[in-house]
Amino acid sequence: MIQFTCVPFDALSPHSLYEILALRQEVFVVEQNCPYQDCDGKDLQSYHLMGRNEQGKLLCYTRLLPKGVSYTEYASIGRVVSSPAARGTGAGIVLMEESIRQCRQLFGTEPIKIGAQSYLLKFYERFGFVSTGEEYLEDGIPHTKMILG
Repeated sequence: MIQFTCVPFDALSPHSLYEILALRQEVFVVEQNCPYQDCDGKDLQSYHLMGRNEQGKLLCYTRLLPKGVSYTEYASIGRVVSSPAARGTGAGIVLMEESIRQCRQLFGTEPIKIGAQSYLLKFYERFGFVSTGEEYLEDGIPHTKMILG
């Protein structure tokens, strides 16, 4: 069972912030071999959704961005990440369901836009996201913009 908490940046404890940054680095920088500027200024304006197991270990995470932070006309879900230990357990599905629910609660029923890694298009389509453009490279990884109405 995953327990979720969602807080704005200023409510993150130093311990939680460290766990989030460590998980993002473990997966995006080390595992995906993609050096990039993770601290991009958007965390400060975002809500941080953390999924933990019963022992309190961070298993999965997303940042939820209000309209105007990543996209002028859209709220967004970003930095979608699951711990390697949580893969194959359904944690990613539960994480996205909760991310969408939290976005609706925080930002209303406005459409949500994401920049999805292209190999995960089918994963995001299961939640109703639809591709909206051509594939592009972001930090050397193919991505596609998708919108959930």
